[in-house]
Amino acid sequence: MANATDKLVILVTKGIESELSSVAFTIANGGITAGLKVFIFLTSTGIDLVRKGGQTMTHVPPLDSLAALIKDFQARGGVIWACPPCVKSRGYEQADFIEGVVIAGASVMHAEIKAGAATLSF
Repeated sequence: MANATDKLVILVTKGIESELSSVAFTIANGGITAGLKVFIFLTSTGIDLVRKGGQTMTHVPPLDSLAALIKDFQARGGVIWACPPCVKSRGYEQADFIEGVVIAGASVMHAEIKAGAATLSF
């Protein structure tokens, strides 16, 4: 029998070009509703989801808008990490992101996984 966990790490590699970004945040919010502590690690084009204004460029009906999904996620304690090399390769810096996004290396994600967090990838 697998060990129970109360944490979920979601790796998001898709950005504003993909409906999977909205699906990822919908599932992340569902995880919080289910009582999980949820972390999202953004890589590749996923970085653009939290660039100021980026989250307003995607809406996949009938889901809530991506901006609303992200706002809800953060308001309920969800944590968003942005991959430093992915940030740098796009010429972004902390000021380019919405409030609350943490630029952090994969080691933060790995620490949660080593501690038993469940994982999903989009």
